[in-house]
Amino acid sequence: MNGSPSVPLAGVPTIVEPDDDLPFAVALAARAGALLMERYERLERIDHKGARDIVTEADHQSEALILDAIRARHPGDALLAEESGEHRARGGEAPTSGRGRLWIVDPLDGTVNYANGIPFFCVSIGLVVDGQPTIGVVHDPTRGETFAASSAGPAVITDSASGPGRVVAASDKDKLSDFVVSLALNGRSASSRTRNVRKAIRISRSMGSAALALAYVANGRFDAFIQSGGLSAWDVAAAGLIAQRAGARVTAMDGGPWFDLGHGPAAIGILAGPAGHHGALLALVS
Repeated sequence: MNGSPSVPLAGVPTIVEPDDDLPFAVALAARAGALLMERYERLERIDHKGARDIVTEADHQSEALILDAIRARHPGDALLAEESGEHRARGGEAPTSGRGRLWIVDPLDGTVNYANGIPFFCVSIGLVVDGQPTIGVVHDPTRGETFAASSAGPAVITDSASGPGRVVAASDKDKLSDFVVSLALNGRSASSRTRNVRKAIRISRSMGSAALALAYVANGRFDAFIQSGGLSAWDVAAAGLIAQRAGARVTAMDGGPWFDLGHGPAAIGILAGPAGHHGALLALVS
């Protein structure tokens, strides 16, 4: 990994180990979340047009903060961001080539929720190495919670109350009929497939932030996450890894690999849930 010194971040611990990118990403997501919250608290006091301007500003400033910090620490890494798109690596390697190190960033997932004062949105930062997710961080600034994982370790959650991260695990419910599922199906026969799922489970929800809902699979708040399309790499790179490292089985909607840089924006579908029930869920939406 690049040996550039870490970037001091106001209000969070300085990262002193140059090769330890997970705590760097955790601290960076927390700082971006603090920026979002500063503006979020102003939204209820202004009119609709002014609120829209604040949301746009917050989104762009959060992304700039994250990208600037990554560039300072790892100037040779490629970047893929929800707002500004692709940023080539030093040497001209395309971000979606599947070679080298690529940071995938969504500075504000759940923009509509944020704009309307609904406290369900997040910051998502993922690191992909040679096409494989290796670090994932999803920070929920309204709850002060951060979900994090690396490909070599467990999924953890950190919050302002409990301090250091505690290991989390995906749902271990025995019965599909007890499941609470984040569900969003579209395309051909979406209505009938949605009915199939709803008949088999306890209840479904659609939350408006795919990254945060998928991260919720990691600690069992959602027993499963199903979205048949409309997702992009910045929605799933971090959260999919976190759910996987928590013990969930994560796949594409056809049961194949869930992460592929070859998919363009809004072209990804994901099914994540307990390994023992994954096949049954997949059958319901096939």
